[in-house]
Amino acid sequence: MAVCTVGGLVAATAYTVALGANGWVWFSWVVVALVTIGVLAARPV
Repeated sequence: MAVCTVGGLVAATAYTVALGANGWVWFSWVVVALVTIGVLAARPV
């Protein structure tokens, strides 16, 4: 999950550099990041 989040960050950054900022791309990445944090927090230690 964390690998997908980091990969999404790289993809969102590349998209922004190549085509300009798009709020939906960054909003989607923030949602994925929050889900990842939630999954990691819910894991048993």
